[in-house]
Amino acid sequence: MPNFLLIAKREYLERIRTKSFLVMTVLIPLLMGGGLFGSVLMTKNTHSDAHVAVVSYDERLAMDLQNELEHGKNSEMTVTVIAPPSSKTRATLDGELADKELDGYLWIRSPEHAGSQPVVEYKPRSSADISTRDTLQNGLHTVLMRERLQSQGMAQTEVNALMQPVQLNTSGTGQADDSTAQYVSVVVLFLLMYFVIMLYGMNVARSIIEEKTSRVFEVMLATVRPADMMAGKMLGVGSVGLTQVAVWLTAGFLLSSTAIAARVTGGANHVHLSASQVIFFVIYFLLGYMLYSSIAAALGAMTNSEQELQQLNMFLVMPLALCMFALGVVVNAPDGKVATIMSLIPPFTPLIMYMRISLGHPSWLQVGASIAFMLVAIYAVLWIASRIYRVGILMYGKRPTLPEILRWLKYS
Repeated sequence: MPNFLLIAKREYLERIRTKSFLVMTVLIPLLMGGGLFGSVLMTKNTHSDAHVAVVSYDERLAMDLQNELEHGKNSEMTVTVIAPPSSKTRATLDGELADKELDGYLWIRSPEHAGSQPVVEYKPRSSADISTRDTLQNGLHTVLMRERLQSQGMAQTEVNALMQPVQLNTSGTGQADDSTAQYVSVVVLFLLMYFVIMLYGMNVARSIIEEKTSRVFEVMLATVRPADMMAGKMLGVGSVGLTQVAVWLTAGFLLSSTAIAARVTGGANHVHLSASQVIFFVIYFLLGYMLYSSIAAALGAMTNSEQELQQLNMFLVMPLALCMFALGVVVNAPDGKVATIMSLIPPFTPLIMYMRISLGHPSWLQVGASIAFMLVAIYAVLWIASRIYRVGILMYGKRPTLPEILRWLKYS
């Protein structure tokens, strides 16, 4: 068996037999699943329950708004109507805000011109209470729209029918929850790729530092080339990551069909992933791991302790963090200019292009170009990392300077 495969086997068996592997295999999906299910539950059950006052010279408008806010779809507010106000109303309401008896009050004045919207002022107790403000705005818009339609001669039943929300089916299967389930499944895989690439990339660097500290390298280099050592470490640690991902995906498919998952997600209980999404996940995971683990191997060879490594791990964390920050932009416009450009830049390609393939419609030319750019980038990084690695693993003491690293690259 080649030396690099022997090293890969040792790295793999050494890690999967540890308690930390078992703990992380169980803990990470529990944390991620709990967070996702918790956000779904909070989104479904979150209703504004603030206590507000509505002040208006139009009593009918105030009463309609009270009914909408107290019995609306996403609102369970307590509304006090003051119509019409007196000269002391504002001072009284300001005092109730100060005493925390009110969460805010809405002051509605008559329109300045015939046919225009009324003038509305909202004073909250807390400027950070965005949910209450948005609920008031949506409720007022609904009431004004309903009154405007009635003033045009439409019957109450016609207005109510017109104001009903439209249910959109985006799945093509007749099930309204399919698109949501597919989105959740894709985001879960995005987060898995993010954490596994970052975690196991750093593990390569830590493994090198541990062996440098124990001077195991000096013994191994008597029979193994530095290139074989680096390849074996990357292959072994990467296989551990793939094993963990396989366990998580299998558990996800099995648990997604349980009654508990169905109850929590309201029926959107199946993992909606096509074969192409799973295949591209594996492809881009491997490409991303190869790129980042090569960088990590070079960083590990350049440093002598965990403290020094932490000072340089920004080279690994920053590109992945930028992908996380760009997630909202990519989800909203997977075929937009920002997402397209980022998906063709190698440090961002694995995560961003995978999201584009899952949620958008990138051309095969873009997909092929992203893979080609990744392969070129991996080759370049491996070339640099191997030269840093073969010299750096035997360097002890102070961290090398940039001119010293550049000289390492010139060694044949």
